[in-house]
This record gives sequence, structure tokens and C-alpha cells, in this order.
Amino acid sequence: MKEQSDKTVQKKKAGAAAWISLIIFILILSGIFMNSSTPLKVLDFTNLNGQFGLIGDTKMNFIGTGGSGAKDGFMAGLNLLPGIMLFCGLMAIFKAFGAFDAAEILFKPILRPLLGISGKAGIAFVSSFTGSDVAAVLTRELYDEGDLTDDERTVFVAYQYAASACINNTVTGGAPLVAISPVGLGPILLVEIVCKLIGANLVRLILKTRKKKAAVESKEA
Repeated sequence: MKEQSDKTVQKKKAGAAAWISLIIFILILSGIFMNSSTPLKVLDFTNLNGQFGLIGDTKMNFIGTGGSGAKDGFMAGLNLLPGIMLFCGLMAIFKAFGAFDAAEILFKPILRPLLGISGKAGIAFVSSFTGSDVAAVLTRELYDEGDLTDDERTVFVAYQYAASACINNTVTGGAPLVAISPVGLGPILLVEIVCKLIGANLVRLILKTRKKKAAVESKEA
């Protein structure tokens, strides 16, 4: 037991390289430098992902316009592959430097009471504000690695699904709505985040209630 406890403590330790890599990883996924005109723009996932070139004078990339059905869906899916491949590569690099061990220490006091999930989900938590694809890939990786249980994954997905990529979609996709809204951007984002937390904790409560009910029924049987 003592040996197992020592291993757990050792696992939670994070050196300087782990903390530096965590900070860089969070900056890359946060979108802070997305519109920067300085060399710091390379510290942004969207800029690293880039964009496809245009075909001739058509002003369109390989996806084109006016598509429909399964073929258009296939092209839209194909468009996501470079970003997912880039993120998987970045994730492997920063994981090797111990960024996830540092994230567990940093985010555990935040995520455990808020959502009841591991602190290792902190990077996915940050990235979910600006994009849904990266957060989804990272959540799957955390589950496969055993850092999230099935119930924790369900709660975390419930959090991500509501107002998905709230900062990116509200600021960019929802710009017209923001322009005519009687309140500022801050209150809108606050309402979205609060609703995300409420929804996730409702799911958390349902799962706990079901688990208790199943435990009582198994005892009675």
C-alpha cells in the first residue's frame, strides 16, 4: 500500500518543463494570439492549422460551394482532418513533456468541485471554449488512457455540447446577434458558461441518482 501511495505522489509531481509546456499548450489552444500581428501568432492553433489555397481565380478551395448530400459531408469531414492530425501531434509532444501531469495539479481544485472530473481534463476544458473538435479528440484520449471514467466523460461531454465553442461561435459566428443584443459580449458569455455548468451538473446528478438506485436494488436482491 505504501509503495502504491508513493507511486501516486510521484506521478503527480511536475517539473519546470511540465509547467512551461502546459502554459505554451494552453496559449496555443486559447486563441489569445489568433489575430496577433506579431510573431507570437505562431502560438495559436488556428494559425498553425492554416488554410487551404485557392484554385485559380475561382476564389474557392477544394471544397467548393453548392455541394449537398453525402459528398458534401465527406468534403466537410476531410476538411477537419489536418486540424485533428496537427492536434494529435501537438498532444503527443506536450504529453511527453508532462503538460498533462501539470494540468492535473493546476485544474484539480477547479474541475473536481465544478464538474467532478479529473484535473487532467483541464487542457480540454480550456480548448472547448474556442473549438469543439480538439476538445472532443482530447476527451476521447483521456478516456482511453483511463484518466476519465465513463460517468466523468458523460458529464464532461454534456458540458462541452451546450454552447459548444462558446467564445469562437459567439464572437465570430454569432457576431450579428452580438451587434443587436441589448447587453454586451461579457454577459452573453457568462450566461452561456453558467448554462453549460448547470447542464453538466444536472447530468452529474442523474448519474449519481441512478448509481445509488442501482446499489440499493442490488442490496435488496
